Amino acid sequence: MTMRTDSGGRGGGRDEQAVLLVAGLADLAASTLGSALGTVRGLLRRSDTAQLVEDAEQDLLARGRLALDRYAASPPAHLEVLARHVLERRSREDG
Repeated sequence: MTMRTDSGGRGGGRDEQAVLLVAGLADLAASTLGSALGTVRGLLRRSDTAQLVEDAEQDLLARGRLALDRYAASPPAHLEVLARHVLERRSREDG
């Protein structure tokens, strides 16, 4: 089975287009995965990895709070939310 890979003709059959599409997606996934693995390796070499994980967890919790608040039936009072955050922060700093 031979496949044309030149860009001279745009015709190509549906099978060829499907193969090219899958190959392109696989190449994109491989390069993205390679980049992600490089980033993870770099993070593992850092001395402040525990702090990074804690910061990431706090960010995810904040995002989750925002997402739930966005879709909640009635939004909580703004000052009450701020007060809760202050109390939570103080309790983390004290304990």
